[in-house]
Amino acid sequence: MIDLRAYAADPAFRTSTFVVVDFEGCTPKGYPAEPIEVGAVVLRPAGAVLAEVGRFAALMRPPAHAPVTARQVGITAEMVADRPPAGIVLAELDTSLREPPYVAVAHHASTEANILARYATACPTLAAAPMLCTRRLAQHAYPGLASYSLDALLAHTRIPVPAGRHRALPDALVTAALLQRLLTDGATRHGWSRLSQLKQLAGLPPPGGAAPAQDALF
Repeated sequence: MIDLRAYAADPAFRTSTFVVVDFEGCTPKGYPAEPIEVGAVVLRPAGAVLAEVGRFAALMRPPAHAPVTARQVGITAEMVADRPPAGIVLAELDTSLREPPYVAVAHHASTEANILARYATACPTLAAAPMLCTRRLAQHAYPGLASYSLDALLAHTRIPVPAGRHRALPDALVTAALLQRLLTDGATRHGWSRLSQLKQLAGLPPPGGAAPAQDALF
């Protein structure tokens, strides 16, 4: 059962908007990964849970040097051929965010952070948000597991594997469910109760550089 009331006394947690983000991409030889799909789930504290207040999903056309050359995660070259490029898509996601301050969340968050850093001019709000890594958080919540992959953690926590696993929005949704379970178990087992603790355990700096003043509470 999800119960986040342990965090209710922390104003930084209580006033933050959590944006759980996942990218699917391709990694051309000699170049960094390029996103071909993004999924995002927006959560706000509401009583004992983080309530979903928005979601976003879109395919995007990779640059010419990073073609989708084979079917991967159910995405084909034909599916992205007429889609807008990443900069336009991420700008659309960014403009949909209207309830600061933000905390970005991802599993193995360095991957998402690297993409957001490269596209920071298109999504300055999201790129300026500090990040939490659910993989790192799980290492502290459940020490001693053989694996901290997303699939292994879903099995450990008995969170159902979603239809469409390895597509961006289903993965963002299940990462959001994992986040709530980690926060609940962390509060029960380890006394977690503040956003500052979560940052110490599993935080990454803002991908786009220094966070704006609004993030001082984090």
